[in-house]
Amino acid sequence: MEKLKILLAKGRIYESVYSLLSDVGISIYLPDRTYFPITNQDDLAFQVVKPQITSALLAQNKADVGFSGKDWVYENGVQDDVVEIMDLGFDPVRIVAAIPDTVDYDKLLKGHVTIATEYQALTKKYIEDKKIDGTIFRTWGTSEGFVQDNDEALAQILVDNTSTGSSLRANRLKIVDTLMESSTRMYASKKAMEDPEKKQKIMELKMLFETVLNARNRVMLEMNCSNEDFDTLIKGIPSMKSPTVSPLFGGNGYAIKIAVKKSEVPTLLPKLQKLGATDIVEYELRKVML
Repeated sequence: MEKLKILLAKGRIYESVYSLLSDVGISIYLPDRTYFPITNQDDLAFQVVKPQITSALLAQNKADVGFSGKDWVYENGVQDDVVEIMDLGFDPVRIVAAIPDTVDYDKLLKGHVTIATEYQALTKKYIEDKKIDGTIFRTWGTSEGFVQDNDEALAQILVDNTSTGSSLRANRLKIVDTLMESSTRMYASKKAMEDPEKKQKIMELKMLFETVLNARNRVMLEMNCSNEDFDTLIKGIPSMKSPTVSPLFGGNGYAIKIAVKKSEVPTLLPKLQKLGATDIVEYELRKVML
């Protein structure tokens, strides 16, 4: 089979996907001064590109698979030209409109405004949808400093991405609208999905990613219990399917294993103890196939 060409975006996306690939057993090494990582998989070929252009390259069938924020897919206008394989959930952000915290939004929109942003296409749609009399001022990188409540400000509205809003608040800006929500996703070119062998490989990668992401959200709990407490404990514990139960040596009770969500552990441990569980051990999982 022809190698599956995979695009890795620079920055935070690269770090998150690198970790995910490593956890499924796919190692990559990026030598200095190159954009083509070395991998231990003979059927995969990687290239590092800017996150803003990943989806555009997929839409042009320049690669088979890529990892991109949903925001840049829509910013590039290629949402109908690429295939979303899965939402990895990495780096969730909102694309928001923000103004100085001393300014009245409704009053501001009664006049002409300049909007500072990297997101030209999304901002143009925002202007059209809200019927704003506005001009887009294209920025590169950090943009908060362009928007201030004074006559010297270069712009009156900022459209940018935010995860917590802390940077906006630090610059005395308040969110007045949300254009969209975004996270890192796995995309494929339509041409690759029309190739049976490539599609199979893409879906196999998806399955591997899902096993790792499932495991990251879960832990395994092991415990012992007496014969007397067994029925009560079994009825009171959750598990993905059903618990794994083994009799203890000598017939003095049972060993029980359950896979549970990490978020359930703080409330579950005291409950298990009350139900008669002893010798409780918690450990991480590497892969979970549901």
